Amino acid sequence: MSDREQYTPGPASAVQFCRLWSAHVDALERHLSANTWALAAVTVVLIGYPIARIVIPAILHGIVTDMVRTVLKLI
Repeated sequence: MSDREQYTPGPASAVQFCRLWSAHVDALERHLSANTWALAAVTVVLIGYPIARIVIPAILHGIVTDMVRTVLKLI
């Protein structure tokens, strides 16, 4: 079976794709070193921290109306 035939649509293609994807992820997890995992974790933190500290509060500030902000200040 060629690589292209593995991804041809069919009744069980979604299940087959999930199994194949899972096998690829398992192989990746087995072959990555601790340094690579640490680098990936640092990258996620460096990307996620500004989002959590700047973008999310800005979105919430834009969503919350002035009336709700006033009521929350009184509490």
